Amino acid sequence: MPATPAWPPDSTPRLFVTEPISPGQMLRIDAAQAHYLIAVMRLKPNDPVRLFDNVSGEWIGIAREVRKRDLTLEVTEHLTEREPVPDLWLCAAPIKKGRIDWLIEKACELGVDRVVPVFTRRAVVDRLNLDRLTAHMIEAAEQCGRTALPSLAEPVKLPALLRDWPSERALFFADEAGGVNALEAMAAYKGPAAILIGPEGGFDDEERAAIKALPQAVGIALGPRILRADTAAAAAISLWMAAAGDW
Repeated sequence: MPATPAWPPDSTPRLFVTEPISPGQMLRIDAAQAHYLIAVMRLKPNDPVRLFDNVSGEWIGIAREVRKRDLTLEVTEHLTEREPVPDLWLCAAPIKKGRIDWLIEKACELGVDRVVPVFTRRAVVDRLNLDRLTAHMIEAAEQCGRTALPSLAEPVKLPALLRDWPSERALFFADEAGGVNALEAMAAYKGPAAILIGPEGGFDDEERAAIKALPQAVGIALGPRILRADTAAAAAISLWMAAAGDW
């Protein structure tokens, strides 16, 4: 017997929508999302689209009307519930445009629950375009199959972050001055956690002392080589996910 084709096909595009999805719903898609489906993916009437809304999981929408600049999708099938998300935050000093875009994408792909930009004394960036970063995060979620978007917090200065730090959440900070083995430290701890990554120039002595004074803080080492800030973030997230069993 011939094999039954996979449904939906592996080539089915994925799309994040901001409104809650429900069965039988007719969704009008326009602007950049419509351009992507119509001009890039060459969507035709009756073609499927995977949809997710960050609340109810993933759905199938069938193209019913495809016009030049917009289209209508009919929600026909619920595929999966919203994924469980490991309770990990990434707290990272802003870095240069392009590098921080990459960092945000990889944090999403690797399964982080929340991203908190943290301004430090040596940070070379003093403002962020949160809308642009959110767009990169959404695109990453669409590509990697996530049904839950990480939240993106308003930027905060390091002293305020430490002052208001939750008592139940561990803070693993990448300490360029030396720390314990990251994988061993993370494997020994079970519970809510966060990773703190400094700027390209690292934390200054006063900042490092303030971090170490936090009872929940654990300085970690990420191997023998000097890592860029974005590389350090991806490495630390990967180690935590491996230790937590998400992989």
